[in-house]
Amino acid sequence: MTTSARSDLPARRRRHARLIAALTALIAGCAEAAGAVYQPLAAADPDQDGVAVDLMPIMRLAAAAPTLLDRARDEDIGRWPAAVAREQAESRRTCTARCTIAAAHDLLDEPGPAGPVPLPTAGQGAAMNLASAGDEVAAHWRLDPDEAIVLVHELADSGAFTLDEVLDSAVDATVAVGVLALAQAADIRTDPSLAAETCLSAVPYLAQAVALAVADLD
Repeated sequence: MTTSARSDLPARRRRHARLIAALTALIAGCAEAAGAVYQPLAAADPDQDGVAVDLMPIMRLAAAAPTLLDRARDEDIGRWPAAVAREQAESRRTCTARCTIAAAHDLLDEPGPAGPVPLPTAGQGAAMNLASAGDEVAAHWRLDPDEAIVLVHELADSGAFTLDEVLDSAVDATVAVGVLALAQAADIRTDPSLAAETCLSAVPYLAQAVALAVADLD
């Protein structure tokens, strides 16, 4: 194992407490925003046409979500400076490992024809590999969390990632899908029911992000 002991670090649910609180607030906001569409329909007489509904809560929620989440992340960073310093040190180590692996792969690969887009540098490849690992874990988590946990440990055992790096990358990937769903919902102006459904489709991803943020696998 290449991960460091966490005995002197906060549990992930504490380390990411503000982010988790923001995610749960967004989940509640999704229900409230969708309710502004569905509740008037439920209260209307069965033979009533043209029921007035309110799409503004969906639009406001989608507009506020990125700022709310960014602020929460910044607050978590400010609350745990020692943990952040440890994470940054570990990130430098694993990034070096990923760069070494990427450079070794480059040496083994046959050089291809020069194109208009340059190949990624070792550093860029290392960042892409971490994002890819997060995407893979997030996708597995949706289908089978136990299988995803095994994958996280396998990635950490390689020495190119830490458990927290992979989990945090998976959080980012999952949050991005949820925020995108909210943005799509806000763009639907002519079909209130579809807008509400799309808004609610963000909830499973936001809830999964909470599960990943609280997961302590050490």
